[in-house]
Amino acid sequence: MRQIILASQSPRRKWLMEMAELQFDIIVADVDETNPPGMPGDDVPEFLARKKAAAIAPIAPEAVIVAADTVVLLDHHILGKPTDEANALEILRQLSGRMHKVVSGVCIRDGAKEVGFSVTTEVYFRALTDAQIRHYVTNYKPYDKAGAYAIQEWIGVTGIEKINGDYYNVMGLPIGDLIVALKDFGIGA
Repeated sequence: MRQIILASQSPRRKWLMEMAELQFDIIVADVDETNPPGMPGDDVPEFLARKKAAAIAPIAPEAVIVAADTVVLLDHHILGKPTDEANALEILRQLSGRMHKVVSGVCIRDGAKEVGFSVTTEVYFRALTDAQIRHYVTNYKPYDKAGAYAIQEWIGVTGIEKINGDYYNVMGLPIGDLIVALKDFGIGA
């Protein structure tokens, strides 16, 4: 069986790979994740996923490398991970009552062969009260999450009205699309 390397420290990506019953190791890609100036937000996740895969390639030249990156876009503006409590509160206030997009870029690399793709999911938040936003930030501390929230946590259950697209993409990895793409690398049934 081919060795798969997940180039991510995300516990959610790890969990999704495990749920798909993939056997893999983790090597965290140490790359600069600064968004290239002028690059459209929709293109950033795949660009960064390719960059992460390229960083791991020399370390594991015989492995199939899976790298991913996720951004939250509100009006084409990237909402990153919050810097602190005040920033988390502000981000969630911006998302309240609005639709935003979650875009995950994935790169699969095996030697010289590389495939990249992006998946977009529209997420519609209900209008959130300030008390709800404060409750979530205080109790869930979403500082490591793009857009200051995780769909699988309390705010997803209580604050999201609907989504159009892949639920798991909002968690950070469009696992179904990944499984399909891995078949081209000889992995899976």
